[in-house]
Amino acid sequence: MLVDPRAEVRETLRPDLVVDAIMAKRNTGTRIGDAPSVVALGPGFVAGRDVHAVVETRRGHTLGRVITEGTAIANTGVPGDVGGAAVERVVRAPVDGVFRGSSEIGEHVVCGQTLGRVDEVEVVAALDGVVRGLLRSGLPVTQGYKLGDIDPRATPEHCHLVSDKSLAVAGGVLEAACMLLGGVRFASLSPIDRLQ
Repeated sequence: MLVDPRAEVRETLRPDLVVDAIMAKRNTGTRIGDAPSVVALGPGFVAGRDVHAVVETRRGHTLGRVITEGTAIANTGVPGDVGGAAVERVVRAPVDGVFRGSSEIGEHVVCGQTLGRVDEVEVVAALDGVVRGLLRSGLPVTQGYKLGDIDPRATPEHCHLVSDKSLAVAGGVLEAACMLLGGVRFASLSPIDRLQ
């Protein structure tokens, strides 16, 4: 894995597979000609035009599905429900500035507790739960930018495991890679063969 925000290294490495996992909910410049096989996650891409395959990222019955013609479900702007909370579980920047966190991933928090600051403005929890994700301190953010999220199920161990959504999306990427690179279709394997 290589982190390269502009994907400049693809010209040097010439990979067989490029996966756009930016999760910007829009295409920020990925093209079908970037590699022999190009996969993108979520809305904002058209399979067959922008990329070879799109993996669905919206929670529901199609989560993780590989789309080879068309698009993923459009972005609704509403976070998925986790433990009975949706919008309120997402922590957002109240103003433009530099984020400084004062909480840790896995920490139990209560509604109204300070999680950090953006410049001099407090960032507070909108519900009780466990801090599941949080940006690192020192990053510049704009008002409304996602800083992290709180899991109302309040199980700290979940913070150290790959989520069900991430596993489904990763499985979709693996299936798309196998299909595009000429490997065995993952869905055709029996559960026992998948483990071997």
